[in-house]
Amino acid sequence: LKTSSIPHFRELTLDSQSSGPKILWIRNNEPDVYERTRYFLTSESYLVYKLTGKATIDIYTAGAFAPLFNSAGIAYVDEMEAHITEIDRLPDYYWSHEVVGEVTAQAAAETGLAEGTPVIVGTTDASAEAISAGLANVGDMMLMFGSSIFFILQTDRIIKPKKFWASNFLDKGTYAFLGGLSTSGSLTRWFLNEFGQSEQEQEHQGGPNAYAALADLAATSPPGANGLVTLPYFEGERTPLHDPRAKGVVFGLSIKHTRADVYRSLLESVAYGIRHNLEEMQLENVYPERILAVGGGTKNMEWMQIVSDVANVPLYVPEQQIGASYGDAFMAGIGVGVFDGYSDISKWVRMRHVVTPQETGVSAYNFNYKIFRNLYEQTKSLMHEISDNER
Repeated sequence: LKTSSIPHFRELTLDSQSSGPKILWIRNNEPDVYERTRYFLTSESYLVYKLTGKATIDIYTAGAFAPLFNSAGIAYVDEMEAHITEIDRLPDYYWSHEVVGEVTAQAAAETGLAEGTPVIVGTTDASAEAISAGLANVGDMMLMFGSSIFFILQTDRIIKPKKFWASNFLDKGTYAFLGGLSTSGSLTRWFLNEFGQSEQEQEHQGGPNAYAALADLAATSPPGANGLVTLPYFEGERTPLHDPRAKGVVFGLSIKHTRADVYRSLLESVAYGIRHNLEEMQLENVYPERILAVGGGTKNMEWMQIVSDVANVPLYVPEQQIGASYGDAFMAGIGVGVFDGYSDISKWVRMRHVVTPQETGVSAYNFNYKIFRNLYEQTKSLMHEISDNER
């Protein structure tokens, strides 16, 4: 892209999540698909389009359409038309709770929803989950333990980050600071599939849940996993590395190590990744005041304690863990006037418990974390060689 003369473009850092380069790829490599395309939509935008016949996107999600969307100016960038695509192929943008249409007769017939039901523009899963966690004030940060880790910190302005992302949030005058790890629950699923046959068999025979059994197994290994250090980059890494070619590493193995040690080291690796993100955030003068932990991973209290101890932060775990749909329902309530605004979510969400840092294992975690940070830097070139060879 020869766009150095466009000020907006010069200020941008594009990454694997940016939609603009993907649209350009389709235009250059699949011209027949491009010519037949009326709109470039996200998954949630497509659902709204099918329900209402209107192409829309929320302003928070539109920020990922870089470099086609200017988050600071809250507008599409006309100068990018000649380089990527026409602006009229992009959806209209609104705040997440705004009603953008009604369920059409055709959509009602296909879905069973009542014709005329108001439809809001909605948002992505992570931002809806942030609301479900109770994120309502500047300084609140949602830490989502799903297949991957994603976090959203509400800020009082758009911060121009060096190693993270930033965007408008869900309503006028609200802003978000964003980041995440590429793996989390996907690591526990991998271990269960490959090395947890006994736990799966016991569950099938009426025994405990296999993941709960693995959590108990991890608890038999001491903090620091008897010297094992794992890099969780099994699917590359997002923030703060932005390295899709990073690879997973289990380092320090010896004949003494057990399945418990390896599994615990996987859990600890995610905690080290979270600590790494928090430290890099501090270097950019960004400090979360309250961390709200949500997602399937919060069922593993051993894991939550590991994260709290490694990162030296309390984790607030909400009572309900329904997920994004809870936040979606709340936003719909704002859209139709049931609630006054996002701050009302505090009336819905109650904390189940707060996980606080314990002194046990601090020295082991600190030692392993130092290895964790050095290990990536010293093996990065080899990771890239393997990744390039795979291609």
